[in-house]
Amino acid sequence: MFDIAPSELLLVAVVALLVIGPKDLPLALRTAGKWIGKVRRMSNHFRSGVETMIREAELAEIEKEWRERNARIMAEHPDAEGMTAGTDEGTAAGMDASAAPLMEPIAPASAEAAEPDRASAAPEATGEPELPLGPAARKRG
Repeated sequence: MFDIAPSELLLVAVVALLVIGPKDLPLALRTAGKWIGKVRRMSNHFRSGVETMIREAELAEIEKEWRERNARIMAEHPDAEGMTAGTDEGTAAGMDASAAPLMEPIAPASAEAAEPDRASAAPEATGEPELPLGPAARKRG
């Protein structure tokens, strides 16, 4: 951004050391760092404000375009409102009533069916035989 060469930076450091002195140089660098931090925070705040204004303007423009397209579509297809007015919640427009039960969520019959007991899922409790896992299981049995 500023295109400062290392030799120029070294020259500034030597002049600062001679002018300010080695005793007060840390305090001067600390103060310069605080000022730089304030400038960065202010520039970030300004930039975020400008970006927010740009986003809001773009959003307003997109919303205006959407409203115009929606009005044009509704003018071209005035019968579309009648199709969606008679539908139930959870059914899509144009779907016949026989498909509506297929769209409903399936609820478990009871709380026990929703969360089976871990002990009942064991092979001994369900009556299922235990399957051997490898050669070691064959030798035991």
